Amino acid sequence: MSKKDIKQGTPIKGLGRGPGSHGNMTMPVEKAKDFKGTLRRLLDYLKPHLIKLVITFLAAVASTVFSIISPKIMGRATTKLFEGFLQKMRNVPNAAIDFNYILNIIFILIALYVISAIFRYIQQYIMVNVAQSTVYNMRKDIDSKLSRLPLKYFDGRTHGEILSRVTNDIDLVSNTLQQSITQFITAIVTLVGIVVMMLTISPLLTLVAFVTLPLSFLVTKVIARQSQKYFAKQQKYLGQLNGQVEEMYTGHKIVKAFNYEKQSIDKFNKVNDQLYDVGWKAQFISGIIMPLMSAIGNLGYVFIAILGGISVAKGTMTIGNVQAFIQYSRQFTQPIVQTANIANIIQSTIAAAERVFEVLDESEQIPDKKDMIHLDKPQGNIKLTHIKFGYNPEKILINDMNMDIKKGQTIAIVGPTGAGKTTLVNLLMRFYEIDDGKITFDGVDIRDMKRGELRSLFGMVLQDTWLFKGTIKENIAYGREDATEQEIVQAAKMAYADHFIRTLPDGYDTIINEEASNLSQGQKQLL
Repeated sequence: MSKKDIKQGTPIKGLGRGPGSHGNMTMPVEKAKDFKGTLRRLLDYLKPHLIKLVITFLAAVASTVFSIISPKIMGRATTKLFEGFLQKMRNVPNAAIDFNYILNIIFILIALYVISAIFRYIQQYIMVNVAQSTVYNMRKDIDSKLSRLPLKYFDGRTHGEILSRVTNDIDLVSNTLQQSITQFITAIVTLVGIVVMMLTISPLLTLVAFVTLPLSFLVTKVIARQSQKYFAKQQKYLGQLNGQVEEMYTGHKIVKAFNYEKQSIDKFNKVNDQLYDVGWKAQFISGIIMPLMSAIGNLGYVFIAILGGISVAKGTMTIGNVQAFIQYSRQFTQPIVQTANIANIIQSTIAAAERVFEVLDESEQIPDKKDMIHLDKPQGNIKLTHIKFGYNPEKILINDMNMDIKKGQTIAIVGPTGAGKTTLVNLLMRFYEIDDGKITFDGVDIRDMKRGELRSLFGMVLQDTWLFKGTIKENIAYGREDATEQEIVQAAKMAYADHFIRTLPDGYDTIINEEASNLSQGQKQLL
């Protein structure tokens, strides 16, 4: 991951938050540049799953409704128990607690909870399928797109930035579709359902429950504004710290060679101290929210309990309804907080999706023409005529270059750094397109040849060699899946690599690790 990715707000695994911090309520939220446009494009990916989404919505509603009505039904059992106990206390003749009624209530509650769980399972099962299918298509599209992008796109961006878009951003979209969408629906239905149930029990107590809401929002807003400043600084210093670690450990040999260990440690400690300072402030301030919310909630709970007790004493409300109302009031703030959290998550998700769509909107390399020329017997005569090229149109690097290379010739291109030696090879391989002039291979303009066929006519040994994890045999045969073992050995002999390969413990079957650290730089170049 690059420093740029970290600074842009890419989620860092293991980054904790204060106890009681409400997820993204206190974290700086990344917003999309074009929220509506990106949302429409994301919905296009969801269109094929419209029926499944409708079923998911209905299942979420059903699951929540069955869950919401349970406290009121439970209150009936409490009321029946209280009435029976009261009659016994008053010595009413034949007074008894109706346990059959209570048993029926228990069976009804069990049925409600089971049905609610079944609907929730259906909702999750379908949504997982929708989410995975959607991101599967997005990954397929972005992978296909990356294969069609010109080399200049990759030259102009770090590997970490590209990797972040393919993995982190798509994973964020996946998690939001899989979890946050259903949670958002559930939270909205729960909030509406709880308000309706509270109003059916007591409009007066509902008003009391609503009175504490503005105070809760005010406290959350004030504290969140303070903590966000520190969270933003925390992200900034975290990016610097990760960048410092990445640089120092990537160039570990250089650090040691120049005796730079002390300066490196001092720099790390300085940034680490800054991160610690803002980190504990961010976590502490955000951690205050939960205790204060609980205190405000308990204040409302006290008023509800007192007013409910008075209503029971007057006979205007049953004790079961008071119990049910208290349960609803305790659940009341949860969907509000959850809705705010998910709204922030959706903002970040749309921003992530926007970065994915930016890749999909990048200009592709010029496609191969339909009628391409095929060379049956390539000879290797290359001619460059009046070549003009610049990475930037305003800054031309090669101007009116002419070169005629005959079959069998050995050519050395010598020049200072930045003269265009590597650029020339990139033009021959059509990694970049020339601005003017013509390059021919055996008299055929290379723009009239398929890129794959053209590149198969060249052999290239790069200064920085990259080998894939696998056997030496597989690396030599890369690009020639049908290569026989005899051809692989012959190729190794021609490159003078056969001898050192046979000195390895497993010869051609030696596994090259991820960093190819079990081979020298020269051996890697020979392979």
